[in-house]
Amino acid sequence: MAPTDVIEHALEPERAVARRGMALIARQLRRARREFTLGAVGTVVYAVTTIVSSYVIGWATDSVLLPAADRGDVTTASLTGVALAILGVAVFRGAGIAFRRIGAYAAQYRLQQRDRVDVTDRLLDLPVEWHRRHPTGELLSIVNADAEAASSVAAPLPMAFGVLVMLAITSVLLVMTDPFLALIGFAVGPAIAISNVAFQRRMRVVVAQAQQLRAEVSEIAHESFDAALVVKTLGREDIEVGRFGARSDDLRDRMVEVGRIRAVFDPLMEALPSIGVLAVLYVGALRVDQGLLTAGTLVTFAYLFRLVALPMRVFAWLLADLPRATVGWKRIEAVAEAPGLIEYGKGRLETEGGATAAVDDVAYRYRDEAEGRGISSISLDIPPRSTVALVGPTGSGKSTIAYLLVRLFDPDQGRVCLDGQGLLDLDRGEIPRHTALVFQEPFLFDDTVRANITLGADYDDEAVQRAATLALAHGFVSSLPQGYDTIIGERGATLSGGQRQRIALARALVRNPRLLVLDDATSAVDPAVEAEILDGLRTLDTSVVIVAYRRSSILLADSVIFVEDGRVTGRGSHDELYARLPPYAELIDAYEREEHDE
Repeated sequence: MAPTDVIEHALEPERAVARRGMALIARQLRRARREFTLGAVGTVVYAVTTIVSSYVIGWATDSVLLPAADRGDVTTASLTGVALAILGVAVFRGAGIAFRRIGAYAAQYRLQQRDRVDVTDRLLDLPVEWHRRHPTGELLSIVNADAEAASSVAAPLPMAFGVLVMLAITSVLLVMTDPFLALIGFAVGPAIAISNVAFQRRMRVVVAQAQQLRAEVSEIAHESFDAALVVKTLGREDIEVGRFGARSDDLRDRMVEVGRIRAVFDPLMEALPSIGVLAVLYVGALRVDQGLLTAGTLVTFAYLFRLVALPMRVFAWLLADLPRATVGWKRIEAVAEAPGLIEYGKGRLETEGGATAAVDDVAYRYRDEAEGRGISSISLDIPPRSTVALVGPTGSGKSTIAYLLVRLFDPDQGRVCLDGQGLLDLDRGEIPRHTALVFQEPFLFDDTVRANITLGADYDDEAVQRAATLALAHGFVSSLPQGYDTIIGERGATLSGGQRQRIALARALVRNPRLLVLDDATSAVDPAVEAEILDGLRTLDTSVVIVAYRRSSILLADSVIFVEDGRVTGRGSHDELYARLPPYAELIDAYEREEHDE
């Protein structure tokens, strides 16, 4: 959700915001029925026992305390009876409070867990191009801060339900006890309603800004940590601290403003019911002097009115959390309703051995021009058990073709096939089961070498070592302190670039892919090592597509496809293209000169 969208949402009409708030409450009640039921039972018990306690206190005043004051003494039996009655009610009341809180907080954390899982599942289903348009820090903020915000209304909901019951019962009892005093007490209601409306209007925009700033702070922090080496080596610490500090200061200012608004609202909500109680006591005392009420009845009435004041505070708590909760829910919905969800068919690939791949009149254009222009009207074939090299200038579309071959992207037109079946028609697990893509910049987890190769799959040590040997990683892995059980640090920080690439290649090879796509995946290793790796891949029953730059790598390919400006402009062997295609020859010579200069 963009910052302007957040603010526009906050400026929606009162009725629209109220509807969204009620819709959020209804949603949360449906998603945690069991927990809310437990909380509702507890709060009803609490409400009923609280009302009963008012009558116990009134009975004790009229039947025990005042007669004892008139006589000048009090019996042990009467005091014991009063104490047992109050204690009995208190025990049930305490049980109600316990169940209410257990239900409320269980619901809150259950909803957080569900939202986080649902958002994460949705993020995994959205295409790569969608992720490229949304910063990682913003997505982390939605999974964390917004999920917490959306669930914050759960805590007061069971209590709000119970106090509705209490409010209904006590309102009737107040009118039945003394309609005149009830009228005086209920006069507080409009004042509280007006205060709530004013609070909501001021709070909505500030809370929306604060939620957006949380996402921005999270994104800046993520970028700074992720680019720690760049920041340190270029001496940009002060710049990053300043950038983070500026956004943190903005967030602090918004949160301070939230605090200021609540600092006015919360005491006012506390004071208004108390003012009502004082008014009731004052007028009630006059009516007791006039003989229109007994002292016990006044005590009961005042206690009951105090119970009516309690719901006002609870609803104030609920209303105070509602603006932040609805903003959080809106941001979660933005992910849940994001377009471009990847759809799968039910097709299966039963063929064994090297796969046949085909790109038929495919076009793909990036939505963001900063990512590149994409490709247009490309057609090519990868025969089974062949090695095909994709060669072309930077930005020509080679990586885009690689992504399309394993369905990281879906084409805007045309068809990408594997063994004659369109990728869009295949079952969800078929593509990763038969294909593998290795990137130029591999991602390694802060885990052991073995865990980074298997990624949790059930491969035995023999399979892991065989894949590592083929990727020429077994030698250096064996020399590590704990071998395959060595922790390699975040993103493989303890390894060189070439070592990281070889572990990533082993990760792909252990899965025995029928189509292996290497997107410049050996660029960080020595040319001799790269040639040995690629030569070893030719022994596999696998079709290989390599995005290549070095002549030594290209010479190992069965055929070469030259890509320029998003189009295929040449195909054939290296010698053929070098002889008849000047742009190809110039590119190969330029790479060789660059490597020679290095």
